[in-house]
Order: sequence, then C-alpha cells, then structure tokens
Amino acid sequence: MTFRRLVAVTAALAALAGVAPVRAETTLRVVLHSDLKIIDPIWTTAYIVRNHGYMVYDTLFAMDAKGEIKPQMVDKYEISKDQLTYTLTLRDGLVWHDGKPVTAEDCVASIKRWAAKDSMGQKLMTFVKDIQIVNPRTFKIVVNEPTGLVLGALGKPSSNVPFMMPKRVAETDPNTQISDTTGSGPFVFKKDEWKPGDKAVYVKFDKYKPRAEAPSGLAGGKIVKVDRVEWKWIPDHQTAMNALIAGEVDYLEAPPHDLLPVAKADPNVKLVDVNPLGNQFTFRFNTLHKPFDNAKVRQAVLYAFNQEDFLKAVVGDAAYYKVCKAFFPCGSPMSSTKGMEGLLESNFEKSKALLKEAGYDGTAIVLMHSTDLAVLANLAPVAKSLLEKGGFKVDMVSMDWQTLVARRAKKDPPTAGGWHAFLTSWVAADILNPVMMGFMNASCDKAMFGWPCDKEIESLRDQFARETNPAKQKAIAEAVQVRETHYPTHVPLGQWYLPSPVRKSVDGIIQAPVPVFWNVTKQ
Repeated sequence: MTFRRLVAVTAALAALAGVAPVRAETTLRVVLHSDLKIIDPIWTTAYIVRNHGYMVYDTLFAMDAKGEIKPQMVDKYEISKDQLTYTLTLRDGLVWHDGKPVTAEDCVASIKRWAAKDSMGQKLMTFVKDIQIVNPRTFKIVVNEPTGLVLGALGKPSSNVPFMMPKRVAETDPNTQISDTTGSGPFVFKKDEWKPGDKAVYVKFDKYKPRAEAPSGLAGGKIVKVDRVEWKWIPDHQTAMNALIAGEVDYLEAPPHDLLPVAKADPNVKLVDVNPLGNQFTFRFNTLHKPFDNAKVRQAVLYAFNQEDFLKAVVGDAAYYKVCKAFFPCGSPMSSTKGMEGLLESNFEKSKALLKEAGYDGTAIVLMHSTDLAVLANLAPVAKSLLEKGGFKVDMVSMDWQTLVARRAKKDPPTAGGWHAFLTSWVAADILNPVMMGFMNASCDKAMFGWPCDKEIESLRDQFARETNPAKQKAIAEAVQVRETHYPTHVPLGQWYLPSPVRKSVDGIIQAPVPVFWNVTKQ
C-alpha cells in the first residue's frame, strides 16, 4: 500500500469512528551558512544570529522589496509639522510568546538596547532628545533637529536589526548575551531541542497576528504555512548537497558556487535567487597600528588591489559576480564611481611609490585568513599576492572564522596577538548608505573593529543623517566616498551573488536580504 493510500484509509477509518483525523505536521528542513551557537542578535552582528532573530522576533518597521520602509508592528505613525516628534502606535493584538501583550515600554527598552550596539542606532541616538511613553500601545520619539534617520534606522534590514523584545529581556546590558528567547515573531524557538553542532528548531506561533498586506521583502504579512522549521548543521558542503538531492533537507542557503551545477542537474531541485542585490567582499584595515595608521599606506592598497582577481578566486563563474568600483552596491540608490578613477586596477608601481612617500619600513602585514567558510577562504591568499606585488611584506595567519571574529576585537599589537587586516563579506542591505555602513563609522574608539578615526567622515555621516532630500543625500554619499579614497577605512572588492538550491516541493520563498521562512509552503 502506498503512503498516500495509507493516509486516505486512516482518515476514512477515523471518520467512521467519529474521530477527527490527525493532520500530518509539515516540517521544513534547511541548511544555513553557519551553525547557530549564539542567540542574541543585538550582542553580535553575525548573520546566522540575525537570521535567528527574524524567526523569533518582529520589528517596528521593515524594508520591502522596493527598498522602502513600511510599518510592521506599528499600526500608524505621525510626524509633527516641525518634524521633531514621531508618534508611533502599535497594532492591536500583538502578544509575546508567553501570551503577555506587547507594550510601548517593551519597544522603548528594545530600541535603547539595540541603539547602544548598532552603528546606525548610535547615530540615531545623537539626534534623539527623548522617548516618551504615551499609553500601553503608543510612544513618542522626540528629536532635537529634523532627520531622515528615524524610520530608516527602525526599519534597518540587517545586522544589527532593531528587534523588539520584552522589557525584562531588553533591559539586559547590551554587552551581555541574553538567554531568554521570548519574542513576538512568527516562530517560537524550541530551546529544549537546540543542539549546537546539530540543529535548531522553530515552531509556528499560533497567536501571531500577521499584517493584512501581501509579503514584500521583509515587510508585509508574515503568514506561516509550515508547522516546524529545522535548521540542520551540515558543515561539509558536498554532504549537504547530497542530502538535498536525496530529499533529506529542503533548502541550502549558501553552497559553494562550484556545486551549483550539481543542483541544476537534478530534476527535483531549483535555484532561487533570494537576494538579487547581492553581497560585497571587503578588505578591512586596523588603523591603530603601523603601518596602517598612515592613510597613505592604506591608499597604496587601493592601488595594489583589483576586484576581479578576488571575484574569480572565490566565485569563478562570471554569471555570479560583478566588478563594482563603488563603496555602495551597484544597483542601489547611493551607488557611484566618483573618486574611484585609477583605483583598484593593480597599479603596483603607484602602490610602491606611495609606500616610499609614506616611509613604509617593511613591517609585515598580519593578514588574518579565514579557512572554514567557502565564500571567504580564497580571499586572503589573493590579497597576500597583490599586496606583495605592490611592495608590502605580508604574514598571512590562517584560522577558522570564529577564531578570526574573536581576534578582530583585540586592540593588541599585531605581534602580540592583534592584527593588521582581514577580509569579509557584507550583504548589500547592510551597506546602502554612509550611516548604515558599519565600516564607514570613523568615530575612533566607538567605531567597529579597525577603529578608524576621521572627523571629516563623521561630519559627512552627520550631514547625511540630517538630510531628507534623496538627491542631496546622494551628493553627500559621493562626498563620503571621495573622502574614503584619502582616508580609507576599508576596500570594496566587488559584488557577488549566490542563488539557493531548493527542492521543487518547496514554494513561496520570499526575495529578501535575509533568508526568511514565513509564506513558504512544502508539498
């Protein structure tokens, strides 16, 4: 007897007996780019933790597929005529996973914890005069001067995302990891089934109240159509691909590009482009220590590098990468090549000349090399080769990504466990403007690891935050980019794209910069 026939017979017998048939539970099994070991999406910028956040939590606003900020938990909002007061009212019926109602107090505490950690949140709070509770569903954000930053920051799509948490959780010190995963999002985290190194489990939250609009990007109605989502951790990419083809898992987020032809060849698998704006490879400087404390030495790197060598080494297939000599992603509103003429073309003689002018003494660059993430592993060897051709000495130190993440937070000298540089990748949604782009934060000790310190960049970022006219914002973004060529904080190394292999039995996957699993069906 076939399985379908057995189900039909069982249902018929149950009906005869007067018993309602038990509905089969639908479980979606996915393999994401990393194992889930941390569950606090405010404490870390790690994308796997951000992905966890979108399962469990909700946001006040969200970015739709057009890049526009739309209300999410917010029912309505008003901006005063003087543009100094934002009054936000929550939707009716929002509840936490423990059944308690979501309140304005919860949201205010969540905003404050997020803003203490996030680069865009920090900038927003320099404009905030006060946040006032009006009633259990309404609060006001009062700013000291007009800014276009409020809604954009609260609808920030990627790390760190301003997720709303219960007040008791949000009052945790931002530098201390939370352990309570109570959210108000569309899924509940089954902490009792979480096994780091194996799986994380989420089940449908039956009291979640989705918006009435159709889903669009990270905005709109989050209607959950499966009962359970299991994140399986399979570190070997070939094993993960074999599991997909065998039907043991339904979705692979980020296989290496050289395995895509295997997925294409299987009649039961399709490729889904979930992030059409793509990602950007990036080289990050540590400006605290010689020789990268000298801006002219950092400029030499802009001349020594070219993007295509990096893109070919990692991606290989030109269908999945784009040379883009811009700090802001090509295809996004702020993108421009202004100031980039002659850069990123491997002009080694120019690089050597700048090093000579700067008095570079041959100090070896301690270059951290991540070995275990396929999309990063080949970057550092390319960087080493190009730097050496440009006149640098390089000491490449190999380690896994988690070790690199821990080491990059250290301010120690490179010869004593610190570092000079490393390479990483940003999703395009994280780097759309100068305030959002974490590596452009040049506020010295308050900046991200690398700690650039430049009053001119910070002044321009402040101007961008005050400006509400898109054309004027574009001009400021171009000015920031030009300044970056004189005081480099990092180097953009081109855009890359990666479709996700998915079983054809799965439908409804939403195009967004983050893998999300509402609206998804599985036959």
